[in-house]
Amino acid sequence: MAVAQAIELETPLPSDRPRWWPAARRAGAFLAVLLVLCLAWEGYKAMGLAIEGDVPCGLSRMPVCTNDTSMPHLWTIFGALFQPPRRGSDEILLTTLAKAAFFTWRGPAFLAVDGERGLGPVVGARALDAAIARARETGVAVAAVANSNHLGMLAWYAERAADAGLAAIALTTSEALVHPWGGRTAMIGTNPVAIGVPTAEGAFVMDTATGVVSMGKIHDHAHRGLPLEPGWALDAEGEPTTDAERAKAGAIAPFGGAKGYALGLAVELLVAALTGSALGREVTGTLDDATACNKGDLFIVIDPGAAGQGEALAAYLDAIRRMPPAEGFDAVRVPGDRARATHAARAREGLPVADDVWTELQALAARAAKEETIP
Repeated sequence: MAVAQAIELETPLPSDRPRWWPAARRAGAFLAVLLVLCLAWEGYKAMGLAIEGDVPCGLSRMPVCTNDTSMPHLWTIFGALFQPPRRGSDEILLTTLAKAAFFTWRGPAFLAVDGERGLGPVVGARALDAAIARARETGVAVAAVANSNHLGMLAWYAERAADAGLAAIALTTSEALVHPWGGRTAMIGTNPVAIGVPTAEGAFVMDTATGVVSMGKIHDHAHRGLPLEPGWALDAEGEPTTDAERAKAGAIAPFGGAKGYALGLAVELLVAALTGSALGREVTGTLDDATACNKGDLFIVIDPGAAGQGEALAAYLDAIRRMPPAEGFDAVRVPGDRARATHAARAREGLPVADDVWTELQALAARAAKEETIP
């Protein structure tokens, strides 16, 4: 098991770079790769670093998101972070990276975003910020994002809005990975839902996919050679399986049976209705680098105004935590408690990474350093 750490890279550089450029480039090459996959540390959490959960799912997606057409976006990030200042340039990072996206207000509170196939976290963060600003004026704002790549974990977006004092609902879709209740093949995305609510003691954040597990967790079990829990998945023939490799070609079960299926289907329809995204098996591009990503993302931001419920919400959550736990539980927790504890532990101890994934990261960092299209 490897633990994420810095990688030294030695590559010749143009002679007209400033003296600090070689050191910045060595450090920046690996950082830029991590940013592409939503894997920067807390300071770059806008990229969606998923270190709160059991599995750093984004790491296994690194080869997909940095292949072929993604590499120019990688260097856009790298250049924005480490390029020597240019005269008259005062754009902030997100503006620099998302300036190609088209933002159109189709009403006082409805923002339509064409991401121009840009990096999902970059386009999503800018769209969310625009919705936050508009919701302060109108009370409610919606940002509907299409033609943008993988968004990363939704919790970060919900927390960003809640930290700004607004409630938020974040939705996104994916390839058909989940089978309908009573079905044998995948027809619905994992379609996660995140909700953020500001309280007097910080943000309450709930983030859950509508499949019983994420495909990232299936892949992580496959990487580690671990069996799946019974009931998690079907194989390509529609039969129950605990073999992670077979499950990768099959379908994930909806969480909660018929109720999770209904919620996942509702998310699929709502996102498609508002973003114009593809549906079901027509959704492509979040699992591979060979097809355009045509899923949709939706942010609904609400200003609680003068309701003044922050103290009451915090007290209610604390009352739940203080409840005596049921047999077999060591404590009663609310959504986000385990994630925060795991985040703190991994910030101290490092991020666990499967050995084969770590080898891929090293190869990708070296490739990034040798790329000829550096800004």
